Formats: sequence, structure tokens, C-alpha cells
Amino acid sequence: MWKWITLLAWIFVLFSGGTLAATSLHHQLQVEIYPTQNSLEVVDTLTFKAGEQNSALVFKLHAALKIKRIEISGNAVPINSVDQGATAQGVSWAAYSLPMPPEGGTAQITYAGQIGHKVSPGKEDYARSFSDTPGLIHSGGTYLAATSLWYPYFDNDLITFGLQVTVPGDWEAISQGERKKHIRSVTATQVEWEEQAPQDEIFLIAGPYQEYTQHHGQIEAMVFLREADPALAQKYLDTTGQYISMYNELLGPYPYKKFALVENFWESGYGMPSFTLLGSRIIRFPFILHSSFPHEILHNWWGNGVYVDYQQGNWAEGLTAYLADHLVKEQRGEGVIERRNVLQKYSDYVNNGQDFPLIDFRSRHSSATEAIGYGKTLMLFHMLRQKMGDHRFVHALRTLYQEYRFKRASYSDLEKIFSTTHGSSLKSFFSQWVNHAGAPELHLANVQVVTKTDGYELKLDIEQKQVGVVYELDVPVSVTLEGVDAAFQTVVQLTDTNSEVSISVPARPIHLDIDSEFDVFRRLDSQEIPAALSQGFGSEQVLLVLPKAASTELAEGYLAMAKTWQQSQNGNWQIVYDADLTRLPTDKTIWLLGWENRFLSEFKQSLPQNQVDLGATSVRLADSLLSKPEHSLVLTARYVNNPEQTLLWVASNRADALPGLTRKLPHYRKYSYLGFAGTEPSNIAKGQWRVTTSPLSQSLPGLRTASQTNTAKMKTRSALASLPPLFSQHRMMQTISILADEQLAGRGLGSPELDKAADYIAAAFKQAGLETTFQEWQETIDGKPGITNLKNVIAVIPGSDPAFAGQSVVIGAHYDHLGLGWPDVHAGDEGKIHFGADDNASGIAVMLELAKNMAKSSKPKRSIIFVAFSAEEAGRLGSRYYVQHSDPYPAEKIIAMLNLDTVGRLGDNDITVFGTGTASEWVHIFRGAGFVTGYGVNSVKKDAGFSDQKSFHEVGVPAVQFFGSVHADFHRPSDTIDKIDGKGLIKMATVLKEAVAYLAERPVALTVSDAIKKNRNSDAQLPLSAPKKGRKVSLGTIPDFNYSGEGVRITGVIPDSPAALAGLLEGDVLQSLDGKKLKDLAAYAKVLRNLAVGAKVTLIWHREKKTMSQKLELVPR
Repeated sequence: MWKWITLLAWIFVLFSGGTLAATSLHHQLQVEIYPTQNSLEVVDTLTFKAGEQNSALVFKLHAALKIKRIEISGNAVPINSVDQGATAQGVSWAAYSLPMPPEGGTAQITYAGQIGHKVSPGKEDYARSFSDTPGLIHSGGTYLAATSLWYPYFDNDLITFGLQVTVPGDWEAISQGERKKHIRSVTATQVEWEEQAPQDEIFLIAGPYQEYTQHHGQIEAMVFLREADPALAQKYLDTTGQYISMYNELLGPYPYKKFALVENFWESGYGMPSFTLLGSRIIRFPFILHSSFPHEILHNWWGNGVYVDYQQGNWAEGLTAYLADHLVKEQRGEGVIERRNVLQKYSDYVNNGQDFPLIDFRSRHSSATEAIGYGKTLMLFHMLRQKMGDHRFVHALRTLYQEYRFKRASYSDLEKIFSTTHGSSLKSFFSQWVNHAGAPELHLANVQVVTKTDGYELKLDIEQKQVGVVYELDVPVSVTLEGVDAAFQTVVQLTDTNSEVSISVPARPIHLDIDSEFDVFRRLDSQEIPAALSQGFGSEQVLLVLPKAASTELAEGYLAMAKTWQQSQNGNWQIVYDADLTRLPTDKTIWLLGWENRFLSEFKQSLPQNQVDLGATSVRLADSLLSKPEHSLVLTARYVNNPEQTLLWVASNRADALPGLTRKLPHYRKYSYLGFAGTEPSNIAKGQWRVTTSPLSQSLPGLRTASQTNTAKMKTRSALASLPPLFSQHRMMQTISILADEQLAGRGLGSPELDKAADYIAAAFKQAGLETTFQEWQETIDGKPGITNLKNVIAVIPGSDPAFAGQSVVIGAHYDHLGLGWPDVHAGDEGKIHFGADDNASGIAVMLELAKNMAKSSKPKRSIIFVAFSAEEAGRLGSRYYVQHSDPYPAEKIIAMLNLDTVGRLGDNDITVFGTGTASEWVHIFRGAGFVTGYGVNSVKKDAGFSDQKSFHEVGVPAVQFFGSVHADFHRPSDTIDKIDGKGLIKMATVLKEAVAYLAERPVALTVSDAIKKNRNSDAQLPLSAPKKGRKVSLGTIPDFNYSGEGVRITGVIPDSPAALAGLLEGDVLQSLDGKKLKDLAAYAKVLRNLAVGAKVTLIWHREKKTMSQKLELVPR
């Protein structure tokens, strides 16, 4: 939330004295803060703009601050109080008369006193509500803003200032602008801040802080934390640089010298000029980095760069939400969902009497004001973008910023700039959206298909059902055509209550969608919106139904929940017991509480089909099973007896979890279902139901191809801007090009080319500044003559916490490949260079890039060890040797290992991580990493054990493998760099860093699975020489490594292979081969290894619900 102050909300009555022109005043403040006394002393030297003609001025100051002296050009003048009163936030003030200094002169005001307004909680009915105070000096910290009236406030517009602050020696002081001086001693810290650009107000934040800095070009990124946490600080420093770089490119140069994240001493979410003030819990939520944080950074362009003319409405919040919140979702392919959520909030929260025009929006203080001031304004800018096109839209934004930087701009100013850029007047557009309350409500009617000689004509009516203003709308229409995979898309203009539309299409239309991507601001029909908690908390008439049959403890908990919401939420909330109702009403939103609720069966009938299964003691969702004994559950449904109303069900078998649910659920409003664990409770499942019907969609008679669904594919939209990655795609591709070059001849085991690869990797580690060593040994290897020299390449970022001495997180990737085909060569490939671009130059490239990134900035608590393993292709010899000879970081102190193998062909797939079943936390770690980065991660519990992570499993270390995709070039000469997905490498590195950074700081070890744990307790020595036994035969199937069920699912077949000739298809699940059950991939590989070329075997597989079989003849691999 941008911390702006609506002057009209708290600045009082008109001044009796003269006023100042805009930007006519400079404050030079000298401040000493005494936290234990809740007080400060200030000397403010005021310089007025030359040419001011007022004989006297009036300023206001906090009533508890007593003026000691006023001087005009060095001469004392009487202290003349002229008025007193209080602001809307309860700050008492006194007004004083000040003679105007002569031209070139100054006024100096010396004052002191206490400011101690308690932090008051935010409204409970508001999902984003925060506690607040107009001003506080406290032993825990200081917060002073214009609302504090801590400096003389004149009725001028914008000001400049310099600020010299003295605070205790273990404190820091932060304000907007550039830090000019910083001296810290045992007894005191002296800081000087200066801002010469015009400002709305002056902030002063102080407290016991640890400071972290990092330069991004000319901008200094800063983090001030109340406790040392370098890993957290580094995340914010890096992310600051990414977003400032992106917005510089999109909008124009960042307007300040620094941007700082400052941890507050209460939970807040404020964006000030050049810094943001966020609460301790908030900054530790992983999703904040790419949600609220970029929102606050962007406010330095809109709100704190271009100022708002408050009297004509606050446009800055909606524009910031569009270019931050919406843009992040758009970058992640979720723009449509985000816009639907925006429209859903308006539809759920803005009811009769709560609507108002955008010109009246000042700040949000409820769900309804947020839905209008943020959501409707966001959609205004989205509709402008659709009307103008991306290029002109961005040009208008840049012009607005250039012309109004450090000036106030109104909707009228925006209208002029956008109209000029658009090339025609947008006056009516701005007028209908800014000056009028409400939203259009669209209805589709009278759809007809007319056959023409040159195609088809689609006729339809689109009606505007809302009361009041009739809108001029550009409405997208998409048509699915018979036999055509891509949708026919067009835009129609609506100007009347009923618009007759005619669309000519080249093929028979079979499905029609109106505004299916939610590009128009409108009130949604209930059928377009999934049932969600927002309807439960946004309704005017709410009924809470308590279970009479619940235990005493649960009954008391449910009653406390009901009473809390009754008192804190908007609307009329009634509480009844299920025993007192004969049936549920159909004209209210209804909350059913408890497994014991006698209306649970009726609720079950309303749940969406094929999306949830509510049993007697459990709930099965698409990706999780939640049980009555272990979990707290929340489900929503459209009431089967009245789909306009919503039923919500909250149930827990734990009374001690109910207070947490009561507190948390208002913050999960957009979700259709939720699952929680524990007493806190912690969220473990959440999501929205799929919407399967819409009154703005209609199926038409026609034929569909086998691949066609009801809705054809829409055009892909590009995001308005791209976030610069932390990792270099070019550098990673360059590494692959070197390792997979013909000169390294496939990096065969024991070859001089493999030694060159090792030298290259060691040099890269050293260039990154890491401690680097070779781990060298010799072995006799089956299939290789004589003794083979082997070496692993090891680099270390040392841990910083003595409590974790010897502990490590290992990142590994093997750098060897098959050379000219040994030990695993396909028939016909003998003697050819196997380049190994994906396997595994790609893994080395990602590892080196991560090492370079983390070496320059990380000071992890645990040591982070990067190992390039040799001889993986010969039976994991390198990783097996490492786990037996890993001192001074012994295997028993390795808390986790992350292996990169074959990560270079991700494409549109989710990142696959094998082996997440080796520790219970893995799945949560990668779910969080995926959420933070926006990249899909598929956690696979099983591990076929084909790569170096298996060596760590064998000594009891939980380990996983990152993987890209299956392809037919595996272990073939065709595994070349031209097929590598460079963008996918960035995704791999980004997710990997999230996991590694977490593991390096995690206070306790992972919870290792029993199967892995027993290996840690074993004294057995690992065999060091175990070359792989290569398969000689091929069936031609491409396995689905993401499948975790019984059998082996395939994603396709190699052309002309036995599998292809047998008619196997994607999705088939192999069950047995040659009479041997195929439990999983490991069993499948074992069976194939024991079969001979030419063998005729029977393959049995499942396709959907059918069992199929075929006799096949195996061919050479």
C-alpha cells in the first residue's frame, strides 16, 4: 500500500494567514531522538522561495511539541498561537503565526516534546488491513510522517528538505532521498538525508537495524532489518535491482538515488518515496518478493514520482496495481485469472450503496473501496491498453512520467496525454469510467448461424442489463470454427442497451465466447465466478449455522468464530444452530460449521462435480487428500437450490486450530477451497474451482476434430515488460558450447579431453572467487584398459555459523559423457562423437552460473559445496568416491544434495524434481520455490536412481535430481547444443537457488525418509567400481518420468520402433514385459537389460480402462 496522505482527510480548516506557492519551501531539520523518553528535539530552518509576498504565514504542529524559540533571519520573534484542534486520526495540533522573512532570509523554529500514538489494529473485514499509527517514538522504533505533525506544516503544496538525525548508537535513521552522511559510534548514530526533488511530506523512520547495501548502476539498493539475516537481505537486494531495471526500461529513469526495504516494528505495508516500510512477518512471506514488493517499488514512479491531485481522484493505485500486480501475473501466464479475480472482487464486495465513481477514490479502507479504487482503475488502464495497443500505451505512460515527474497529475491530465498519443479524443472513455459509479452487465441472446456462399455469418445480440449509464464498450469476441484449432478473434463496439452484432467467419462456427479473457470491466454473472470465500465475507446477508451435535470444546470454538466474524465483518451476520432450522434459506450466504453439521449432506450435493470428493472422514481434491483427524478444511459451493448464493463449510477436528482459522480465513478470500494442518494452522492446500459454464458462452451445432475442445486456442499475449533474470542465459549457453564442442570429443572417461573439461570448470569456479580443489584418485574399471585417473572438481562457499560447522548443502552435476560411445552406445553410433550437450553440459552450466551468482553475495550459515562429478556414466564413480571422502564436510553432515542432470531441454514443461520422497520437506520446498519464481515444479517422490543423487541416498543423505525432459537424443551423437532451451536453463537456476538458499539457512536438518535414514546408520562400505551394464535392446518407448503410479506411463514412441509398430500411444501405462511385472521405471530398465536382440516378448499395457497386449520383437538399441 502506497503511504500517501489525503490532505483533505486530516488537514483541517482554512488557514487565516497566507499560503505558499507550490514547491516554495525548504526544510533543513536537525533532529535528536530519545526513544526511552518517547521524545525528540528539533531545529527546523526554513528557506522560502524568493518573491513570496505574504506578510505572515500560519503553520501547524503537534500539540505535544512545545516551541522554545522562533527566529526570523537570526532575530527572535514572539511565539504566537492562533488556533488549535485535532485531525481525523486523533492528533491534537496547535497553529502558530509566522512572520514572512525578508527576501533571502530564513525562519528557524526550535521545539521539543513527545509523540506516542499507539498502534491501532486494522479493520478485520478487510483482507489487506494493517495496523497503523499517526506517529510514534518508542523504545522499539520510531515512525514519523505528515500525520504526526512532527515538523511545521504549512498550507503549501510540495516541499524539499535536508534532515540531520541523531539516534542511539545501535539505531539507524531512514528517510526519503539520498544519504549524505552516516557516522556510527557506540553511543550515537548520525545520519543526514537530503531530497531536492519536491515531496508531499517528510518521513522519519528509526530503530535498531542491521544494514545491507548493493549497487545496481547508479541506484543503491538498501535493506534495513531488525535482526541480522544476510540471506533474506540478499533476496531483497537482488529483487530490487531486477524490478528497477525493468521499470527503467518500461517507464523511464528511477527518480531517486536509492530504494530501501525497511523492516517495521509492527505489521505494515507502506510505500514511501525511495523506500518501503514492511512488517516483520510480511517480509518473510516468500511470495512478497514478487507481489507487494514490486508494487511498492513502482510507486516511486506513480504516487511518489508523479503525484496525485487528490481532489480529482487517486489514479496511482490502480495504475501501480496494473503495472505491478497484474504485470507479474501476466509474465507468469496468469493475466486472465488475475483480471477475473479483479472483477470477482468487484462483483462480490461492491453491493448496493457501496459503489462510487473513481473521481471520489482517495485510499482503500475496506474490500469495497479496494475493489473500486484498485480494481476498477486497474481495468481502466487495461482497457486503454487494449484500445491503443501496447506501443502507444507505453509511449503515453512514458510521456506522463516525463511531463509530470514531481508534479501533480489528475485524471484530466491523463486524458489529455493518452488522447494525444492515441491520436483521437478519449474524453468519453474517461468520463464514463471515472465520473460514474457502476459497471456494465452483459447478456448474450439470439445467436444465429447463417450460411453464406463465401463462408458463414454469426448473428447475435449483446445486451447491457445494468441500470443507469449505457457504456461505449470494445468487447472481444472469439469463435471456435469447425476443423480449426486457432480461435477466430475480433472486437465489437457496443453503444446501446441492445447491440445487434454480425460477424463473418470463413468456416462453420461451433462455439462462441464473449469477453472470455475478461478484458472489459463489468459485473460478472455468478456462473462466471467460482464459489469462493469472498462471497462469504462480502455478502450483505449472512447466516452462520453451528453444529448442535459437536463436542463441547468444538462447539465453543465454532461459536467464538461466529461471534468474531459477526462483530468484525461488514453486513448482517446471524448465528443459529442447525437443530433450529428445518431447511436452509435460499436468500442468504450460508456458512456451515463442523463435520457434525446436519446440513453437510445438502452442502455435498452443491459441490462442483468431478473436482472434489467429500467423504465421511476425508476430502479428496485434485492433488491432495485431506482427512478429518489431521486437517482443518474449508470448501465452498454454489447453492444447488439458488446458484446466486454461496454455501461455505468450515470444519476441524481440533478446537485449538479454530482461533487461527478465525484469524486467517479473511485473508484467503479468493480461494474456493483450503486445507490447513496443525494448531497454527498452516495452509497446505488452496485453489479455485474450475468454471465450466458461462452465460456469455454458447455451443453451436457443428463437427469437431478429434483434437478440438469447445474453445479453440486464443492468441498468445506478450507481457508488457519482462523481468531481467538474475542469471545469464548467454553465459550458460557459452559453457555448453565449450563442453559440447567437437574439440572435447564427447568428454569420454580417462581422455585428455575430459581433463580439459575439468580444468575449464575449475577455472570458472576460481573466477567466481570460490575455494576450488581437485579430488583425484585412480581406479581399475571394467571395460577400460589399465588404471584410469579420475577427478572431481570441488568449490566451496564456507558457512558462517559455527553452530553448523562441517554441515553442507551439496549441488552436483557430472561433467563426463560417452566420448565415442563408451559405456552405453546405440547400434550404429559406435565411434561417433557423443557431444552430451544436454547430458550433462547443461547441468554443469547451471551449476557454474549458480556458483557465480551465490559466490558474490551469499554468506550462508551452512557451507554450500559445488561438485562436478566424474565417471557418472561408468556407474556414478565420482559421486560414490565423494561421499566416502568428503572431509572436512563428511557425508553424515550433508543435510541435502541437489543434482543437475539433463536439464537443458525444459521447453514448455514444468521442472521435474526426482526423489522428493527422500525427505518430507522436499515437496514443500519446491512448492514454495515454484510459487516465488512463478515456474512450475513437478515433485516426483520416486527416484529411479539413474544419476549421482543415488550415491547420496546410499549413505543416508536426502537428495533430488533436477530434470528437463525426455527426448530421443539421449546418449546419442544428436545430443547437441542447437537443441538446448536457454530460457529453461534460467528457470532451472532460479528454482535451484531458492531451494539452496533455504537449505543453507534452515535451522534444523530435513526429516529423512525411513528408507534413506537406514543407510545413514549403516557401516557398509560402498563398492567404488560399478560401471553401468548397458542395455542392448530397445522397445522404442519414451517414458514419463513424472508418473508416480503403478507401471510405466509413456509420453510417446520413437518412429518405426517396435512400440510404434504395436500402436502404443502417449498416456499408455506399461504393465508387464516378457511376463515380468513393470512396477516402475527401475523395474522396466532391469527387464530390458536382461533381454537379447531379436527376442520375441509379450507387452501388456493399460489404455484408459482397457487392457491391451501385443507380441513384439526387440531391436538393437
